[in-house]
Amino acid sequence: MALSIDPRVSELLGHDAHLPALDPARLSRASLIQRFQQPPIWQPDVEVERWYRAPNPVAASVLVPLVMRDQPTVLLTQRTSHLSKHAGQISFPGGRSESSDPDAVYTALREAHEEVGLDPARVNVLGTMPTYTTGTGFVVTPVVGLIEASPEEIQRLHLQADPSEVDEIFEVPLHFLMSPQHHQRRAFDVPGSRIEFFSMPWTAQGGDKEYFIWGATAAMLRNLYRFLSA
Repeated sequence: MALSIDPRVSELLGHDAHLPALDPARLSRASLIQRFQQPPIWQPDVEVERWYRAPNPVAASVLVPLVMRDQPTVLLTQRTSHLSKHAGQISFPGGRSESSDPDAVYTALREAHEEVGLDPARVNVLGTMPTYTTGTGFVVTPVVGLIEASPEEIQRLHLQADPSEVDEIFEVPLHFLMSPQHHQRRAFDVPGSRIEFFSMPWTAQGGDKEYFIWGATAAMLRNLYRFLSA
């Protein structure tokens, strides 16, 4: 099922400001490690996109890179516009599993290295989140990892985008993404179906470009919020 709608002009159903923002103490290195070592009983908000119809789903993994700066951030990418799937969208580094990959964690680290030049040795893998099935037929395992960033490693951590897949690498404050007041619920209609999804538009302070985080990436971030706030 191909979708050509611009999600920015979709119907805005509302925000989730009634839900509390995550306590900043829960975003510390120690708290994040402890949460994955002692996971709570919780339930993801979204696990399968409602318009999923693919008969042969493909296993994939993404890395959810939490950069441990003074204020933690999430490293994201904007995909190139010429890709056949998810062109131009905001996404985590990641991709489909290869037959030679021993597990989902390896896939996520390999893809992150290929797409943004992130050395796997720099990632402290905390664990995985429940799989997320996209409407385009991917069963995605989110792999959450910490990346230590020393003061002299400003901006892009010396990363290098693969120009065939990635237009831009950027970071969004983790506290912004873990604040449901920024979680928009949106919807648009397609023949025979109504598609609802999360979006989390973000503009850097003093910047003039809006990064429209939506779809699978926003849903997995929403699930991370549920996991960390449970």
